[in-house]
Amino acid sequence: MPGMSIWTRIRDALAALATGEGLGEVFDRLRASPAPERSVGFTIAVIALGAKMAKADGQVTRDEVTAFRRVFNRARQDVTGFDAYARKIRAMFGPEDSRGLFIDLIEGLFDIALADGTLHAAEDEFLAHVAQIFGLDDRCYRAIRARLTDGGSRDPYDLLGVAQDADLDAVRAAWRQAVKDSHPDVLLARGVPPEAMKLAERRLIAINAAWQEISARRAA
Repeated sequence: MPGMSIWTRIRDALAALATGEGLGEVFDRLRASPAPERSVGFTIAVIALGAKMAKADGQVTRDEVTAFRRVFNRARQDVTGFDAYARKIRAMFGPEDSRGLFIDLIEGLFDIALADGTLHAAEDEFLAHVAQIFGLDDRCYRAIRARLTDGGSRDPYDLLGVAQDADLDAVRAAWRQAVKDSHPDVLLARGVPPEAMKLAERRLIAINAAWQEISARRAA
């Protein structure tokens, strides 16, 4: 596999799924391979690049749409529970280097869940369970959800992942860390492709708004 291009890897993975190989087998093969397959960033890139690859010739044909739908349906109908795949992803990374990657992945899943404009209760439950498997605590999950869902009822403390009784210095430190974590250079270093940067932009807007609201409240 050394020297094999990313396009070849994407093509082979999609072809294996489309021709009948089980999702679990394909996933396990990628998991056992060296970087970049072990990166959550690679997984996100496969989705983005796969869509771009279909349009590389300037048009998306009906056959290409059918092929992607067939792959998606195969994943949807796989009998293995979603928690099993979440645990496989969790096992790919050590605890020392996984937190940022898992946050990126949960945010990507939120983006899919919110595609219809609503976070349904079943989706919220699904995402919370996956976050728990990834080792993200409830406060972290609430912060992700608050940053990415719309509405005036969002708690600014949840947005920054701090308790409501935290002193201003602690809130300021959480805000600065969140801003740092959302810097484009940091995200690119984690393997987040440019196509996913819109999530980071939304995150940063929400983070700064939360800090401004809390600091204004404390100054009043």
